[in-house]
Amino acid sequence: MLKRWLPAVLALTMVTACSWGGSEIKPESGAGGDGKVSTEKVTFSYFKAGSGKDINTNETTIGKKLEEQTGVNFKIEYLVGDINTKIGTMIASNKYPDVMVPDGAIDKIVDAGAFIPLNDLIDQYGPNIKRVYEPYYNLMKEDDGNIYFLPMSAVVGDYLPNPNVDQGAFWVQRRVLKEAGYPKITTLDEYMNLIKQYADKHRDEGLTGFLSLTYDDKFFTITNPAMHLAGYPNDGAIMVDMQTKQAKDYGLTEETRRWMQKLNEMNSLGLFDKSSFVDNYDQYLAKVTSGKVLGFFDYAWQVGQEMNNLKEASNDDLRYMAMPIVYDPNTKDQYTDPPSFVNNRGIGITVSAEDPVRIIQFFDNLLTDENQILSNWGIEGETYEVDDKGRFTRSAEMIRKTDSDEFRQSFGFKYFEYSWPRYGNGSTLPDGNSVGVERQPEVAQFSYTDGDKLILEKYGVETFSQLFAAPDERPWYPAWSIAFDQGSTAQIYAQIRTDLQKKYVPKLVLSSPADFIKVWDEYVKEFNKLDVKVYEQTMTEEVRKKAKRVQGE
Repeated sequence: MLKRWLPAVLALTMVTACSWGGSEIKPESGAGGDGKVSTEKVTFSYFKAGSGKDINTNETTIGKKLEEQTGVNFKIEYLVGDINTKIGTMIASNKYPDVMVPDGAIDKIVDAGAFIPLNDLIDQYGPNIKRVYEPYYNLMKEDDGNIYFLPMSAVVGDYLPNPNVDQGAFWVQRRVLKEAGYPKITTLDEYMNLIKQYADKHRDEGLTGFLSLTYDDKFFTITNPAMHLAGYPNDGAIMVDMQTKQAKDYGLTEETRRWMQKLNEMNSLGLFDKSSFVDNYDQYLAKVTSGKVLGFFDYAWQVGQEMNNLKEASNDDLRYMAMPIVYDPNTKDQYTDPPSFVNNRGIGITVSAEDPVRIIQFFDNLLTDENQILSNWGIEGETYEVDDKGRFTRSAEMIRKTDSDEFRQSFGFKYFEYSWPRYGNGSTLPDGNSVGVERQPEVAQFSYTDGDKLILEKYGVETFSQLFAAPDERPWYPAWSIAFDQGSTAQIYAQIRTDLQKKYVPKLVLSSPADFIKVWDEYVKEFNKLDVKVYEQTMTEEVRKKAKRVQGE
C-alpha cells in the first residue's frame, strides 16, 4: 500500500507575510515565545545527495547575509560514491548530519525514523513556513499525521510559466538548423533525418549524430522519450489516459518499440554514440559542450549549466535549440509540465540535530519575500535592477555575470536557489515580479543574444517555450511522485523493471537491425514475467484517488 500521498496540485494563490529584521522579529515572522531569536554564531551540518563542492554557506555572499540575520551557517557536504551505501551507513550508525536532502533515498530516511516531526516546530516558530506550505499540508503528512520534510515546490502567488524551455526536449545543434534553412520539424523521422543529412555532409569532422544519457539513476533519460513522442508529459514510468485515467507502463508499448528501433537505426548508420551506455554523467556533459554532438534528448534541468557554458563561449552555431518532437504530426506535444506540487523530495531535520529550533527559525527566515528575492535575484544594483515600474530586470552585463558558474558559486546562487525551503517554480511576489529570474519575461527577452533573436525570428516566436504546446491540466500530475513502501510489490516491480531495461536497452539499440525484432521479443517475454498488470492497476487506482483529492472530491 501507499506510504503517503504525494499528489500534484494546481497552483494556489497565497498571501505574503512580514520578514524579520535583526534579532528582534515580529511574532508572525519567525519566532515564538517572546519574539526573540538568538543570533549567536552556530554551524550546522547539511548533507545533499547530489554532486557539488563541499562548502560553508557563509563563504558565499548570500550565506553570509543570512548568517548576519540569524547567526546560522551550514557546512554543506555533497555525496561521494553510492547514495544507498551512504544512507545505509548513516542508518546503521543512527548518526546523521543536522539537515539532509536525501533526494531519491528520502523514503529510506523517513522509514528509518531519521527525520524529526516538524509540526510543532512549525506551529511555534514557523509562520512563514505555515504561510507557504499550509495549503499543501494534507499532501505532505505521513500516515501518522506528521510532516517530516519540506518540499521545494510550493507555489506562492499567481503561477507564472517559464518563457524558456525548462523541461524535456529533443535538442539539435543550431548549425544543423541553419544549414537546412531553419525547417519546421515536428516528427522524430524529420528530426533524425535532419541530423543524418548534416552528418553525411560533414563526415570528416568527427561528429556524433545522437547522444543519450544512461548513467546510474538517470537511465530514464533514454527511456522517457517514448512517452513524450506519443504526446505525454513526464509522469514517470507510465502514460495516463486523460479521460479514463488508466495508467499504462510505457515499457512494453508500441511507442517504446518505435523509439528503440529508431535508435537502433541511427546506430546502424554510425550516428549513435555507443559510449552512451558506459559514459558517466560528467563524460556525457563534456560531450554536450564539445561542439561535436548534433542532437540529444534531455531535460533542461540536467544540462542547464552546460547550456550556459555554450552561451558564454559565444559560438552560436554550437548551441542547441529545443524542439517539441513527436511521432506523428497531428499529436499535441506535452513536454511542458503543468503546475504541480512534488512531495517526494525535500529537506528535513534529523534526530542528530541538537538545536532544531534554530534550524527551523532559519528555514522560516529564508521564506520571507526579501530572502526569496536575495536567494533568487541577489542584491539590487549588483545582480539585478528595478525599473521605474517596479519590475525586476538584469542588464546584459548582469546576465553574463550571473550565468557564470564561478560567480554562481561564490555569490551563492548555486547553493540557495534550490534544496532549501523555497517558493516553488512559477511563484510570484505580491508586486507581480517573478520569484525565479528565468521566468521574468523582461529578463528572458533581454538575455537573448543576437543568435537567439535570429532563430526565434526564423521560427516566428518571441520566446523558446512558445514552440511548445501549453500543458493540459492533469490533477494527478506528476504520477512519479507517488511513493510506495520499501519492499512493497509496486516498489519491487519498479526496481526490477529498471534493472531489466538497463539490461535490454543496450541490446536493442546496439544489435544489428536484422536482429532487432528477435531482441525485442525476448525483452517483451522477460518484461511480461513481471507483475505489469498488477502495477498498472495499482497506479491507475492511485492516480484516480489523487485526482479526486486534488479536485476536492
